[in-house]
Amino acid sequence: MQDTIRHNLKQLEKNSGRIIITAHHKPDGDAMGSSLGLYQYFKNAGIDSKVIVPTDYASNLNWLPGNKDVKIYEENTESCDADIANAAYIFCLDFNALTRINEMGKMVRASSATIIMIDHHQNPEDFDHERFVEIGASSTCELIYRYINEHLDSTFVDEKVGQCIYTGLITDTGSFRFSSTTSTTIRTAADLMDLGVVPDKIYRSLFDQNRLERLQLLGHLLSNNLEIIEDGKIALGYLSLQDVERFNIITGDTEGFVNYGLGISGVKMSALFIDRGPIVKMSFRSTDTFPCNIFSSENFNGGGHKNAAGGASHENLQQTIDKFKAAIKNYRAYL
Repeated sequence: MQDTIRHNLKQLEKNSGRIIITAHHKPDGDAMGSSLGLYQYFKNAGIDSKVIVPTDYASNLNWLPGNKDVKIYEENTESCDADIANAAYIFCLDFNALTRINEMGKMVRASSATIIMIDHHQNPEDFDHERFVEIGASSTCELIYRYINEHLDSTFVDEKVGQCIYTGLITDTGSFRFSSTTSTTIRTAADLMDLGVVPDKIYRSLFDQNRLERLQLLGHLLSNNLEIIEDGKIALGYLSLQDVERFNIITGDTEGFVNYGLGISGVKMSALFIDRGPIVKMSFRSTDTFPCNIFSSENFNGGGHKNAAGGASHENLQQTIDKFKAAIKNYRAYL
C-alpha cells in the first residue's frame, strides 16, 4: 500500500464546489463505480463535486446513482476545462497515467489543484501529489471504501454509495472469481450488503440488459472467429471492421468477451482483437503465471494487471494477429 493522503474531510468541505472526480477513457464498472461512489459520498457529506470522464461508457452503467450528473469531456470540452481550471482537488480514479484520460490529461497536468490518485494498477506515474494505491487490489472500488474508512468519515456511506462500490467489486473480480479477490474484498461486500445493497439486483442491472445484437455478435465470435493455438493453451478471438459495422457495435458491447476463451479446457491465455479502423484494440486474460501486462507492454504498447491487460496496434488486423502468434512463442515457458 502506498498511502500519502494528507487531506481530511474538513479540508474537502472548505473546497466544496471545487472538487473534480475523473476516471479513465471508456470507463468500466470499477471506474464508474468508484467515481460515482465517491461523488455520492461527498454529496451525503454536504460537499459539492463533479464527475468528469473523458468519453462515454456502456449503457448498462446508466442506472448507477448520480449517473445523470456525469459530464463527458469530449462532448462538453469548454465547460469541463473551466471546471478543471477552477478545481482545488482532482481525484484520479482507476488509472495511473494521464494518457489514460486522453486530451483531458493536458488540463489536469496544467492544473494547480491537488491531484489525488486512487488506483490498483502497476507502475504508477508521478503526476499526483497524494495517493492511496495498492497494486493488485481487487478493484479501485475496494480502495475507495478503505480510503473513506481510513481517512474520512464512514457515517456518510449509505446504500447508494454501496451500490456504486459493489458494482466495481463484482465487475473487476469477475463476480469474485478472479485471483485478486481476497477476504477483505468479501468483507467489503458483506459490509455493503448490511447497508442494503442487494447483489442479485445489481447483477441483473449489469449483466442481464443485453441488446440482441450483442448476443448475436458473441455467437458470431465464438462460432466463426475463435482459434485455439499453441497446443490448446491459447484462445485467439477477433472481430473485423466488417463485424463491428454488421452488428452495430456500441460502447460496452464487447465487454467480457475475452473471458470466454479461458472457459475452454486447457486454455491458459485468451486474447481478443477488435478492428476499430485506425487501430486494433486488444484484450488479454490469463490464469496462473502468464504475465499479460508484461506481454502487452513488450509487444503492443499496453499494460495492466498480471492476469488482465490491454494493448493497441496501428497495423491492420491480420498483421496484428500474425505479430501476436509470433510473439506468443517467446512466452511458452508460462503456458
